[in-house]
Amino acid sequence: MYVRRTQTRSTATGETYFTHRLVRSERSGNKVRAVTVLNLGRHFPVAQEHWPALCARIEELAYGQEALLPVDCPPAVEQAAQRYAALLLARQGETRAVPQEPGDAPVTADVQSVEVDSLELTRPRSVGVEQVGLWAMQVVGFVELLIGLGISGPLRAAIMGSIIGRLACPGSERATRRWLCQRSGLGELLDVDFEALAPNALYRASDALMKHRAAIEDALFSRVSELFGLTTTVTLYDLTNTYFEGEAALNPKAQRGHSKEKRSDCPLVTLGLILDGSGFVRRSELFDGNVSEGKTLAGMLQSLGAPTGALIVMDRGLASEENLAWLREQGYRYLVVSRERGRQFDPAAAIAIDTASGEPIQLQLVRDDDGQEVRLYCYSEQRAEKEKAMERRFAERFEAGLQQIAEGLTKPHGEKRIAKLSERIGRLKTKCHSAGRHYTIELVPDPTGQKATALRFEKQPVDGSRLTHPGVYCLRTNETTWDTERLWRTYTMLTDLEAVFRSLKSELGLRPVFHHKPDRVDGHLFITVLAYQFVQITRRQLKNHGIHDRWSTVRDTLAGQCRVTATFRRADGRILHVRKATRAEPEQRAIYQALNLNPAPGGITKMIV
Repeated sequence: MYVRRTQTRSTATGETYFTHRLVRSERSGNKVRAVTVLNLGRHFPVAQEHWPALCARIEELAYGQEALLPVDCPPAVEQAAQRYAALLLARQGETRAVPQEPGDAPVTADVQSVEVDSLELTRPRSVGVEQVGLWAMQVVGFVELLIGLGISGPLRAAIMGSIIGRLACPGSERATRRWLCQRSGLGELLDVDFEALAPNALYRASDALMKHRAAIEDALFSRVSELFGLTTTVTLYDLTNTYFEGEAALNPKAQRGHSKEKRSDCPLVTLGLILDGSGFVRRSELFDGNVSEGKTLAGMLQSLGAPTGALIVMDRGLASEENLAWLREQGYRYLVVSRERGRQFDPAAAIAIDTASGEPIQLQLVRDDDGQEVRLYCYSEQRAEKEKAMERRFAERFEAGLQQIAEGLTKPHGEKRIAKLSERIGRLKTKCHSAGRHYTIELVPDPTGQKATALRFEKQPVDGSRLTHPGVYCLRTNETTWDTERLWRTYTMLTDLEAVFRSLKSELGLRPVFHHKPDRVDGHLFITVLAYQFVQITRRQLKNHGIHDRWSTVRDTLAGQCRVTATFRRADGRILHVRKATRAEPEQRAIYQALNLNPAPGGITKMIV
């Protein structure tokens, strides 16, 4: 076996280049002819001085022919030899399906006599998450969508690799390419050699997705709506941000602002999402890192073309009077967390219901005098206990600070100037989260009026505050025909949106962003949003079969299943290669059954040489 290098000329451009083939000599009668075993392509990565070692190592792996002298292969040559031996098995071996269930009709038995001690297990590659990701794409016709957009085959493979890589092992494009080449069996399931992809293929995939972003989002949501029978009467809208590693000076959207990950030392970029009530993304948009939440709503809803009359559910940050007035003018309904500062609640006028977790909650419905809006005051005992503990901690800290100031008045060198003591009290109020507004504080001056002789304070809770009404929050809506429970349960969908952001950030690699160029940043976030769509499709189907795990749990469960190659020496001296997936564990099998998937991805490939 040897590598043949052939000069070729392109008929289209006239360019001259070299191609490489892996060739084996075979005798036919009295003649010896060269047979091409593999086409190694134009960009063959192995230096010419290593070709003999590469061929000898491939023969060892694929044909069991031990070299006369030990073959000392550099790591890059060993990796190439493993790859080409696997390609030989995939392309020259015989593949057959595996029965999906133990009770299915068995395939014809293949009995081989082998040397047990010669067993070698090589090239483990994960296939569990990959098969589930491909299933989700198939459900919504994602590949057909890419074909319809005119995206070529190699670029489609790179796009699928990027998205499924984000599902299985979130990372940068370089890390994803390394995962596709060294750890994942996705290439086998797609019949694609990811190791032959150009180093910039995943970047080109990101560019192609951004070019067709609007069409992809619209088509995916339309197909999901048809598949699950979704309605567009409820729309969830919220913003989150993620931070850059580095200054990101080339990106105008990278701005300093309030970081929800407590990384105010880094520039930020903001992601806005509009979802339906079931948690599927209808539209995504990127904003500057310092964008004000209240200024994004009109632009997003107008670009989305949200239907008039839809109910828009938002959190307090977006519930400005300006936004609510705009929603009313455009004919939208809204359900928001009210910004009013004063709290009130009348237990006698409230009704009691239970949350999905069994926690009791009390709801009081109050209609405005003009009949245009409804306010829903909610009381949660669990929330009340939490807020009481917070207020108690702030009060103890505040009183301890006041006591320290008072003790300083009795010490020889303690601060006694009234102006300085007033500054200290002001800083203490800020530090203790407005606990100071519940106290009356008096500094008793000396005859000069410049120094204090004593400090007196008394706690007087402000009515309508968290201290007097713990566990109370208010919802505001112009949907006046719904009953109390329906309004509250619709609002709880907003907590699902918070779960979406947690999934994007913690499970799907939204943060941090290592790219600096605007197009690369946009592509990174859009791939994460697409990955979330396929996660949501999968989890919705699993929930229908009683599996309510988070995606990270599903991913970890599936990660244990791999395809491996078992190599034996037969009794007649020939080599038997068998490549198949490991047996699915019970939890893995339950997931496959819920999705109607084969528990042995990729079938069995066998080759005797």
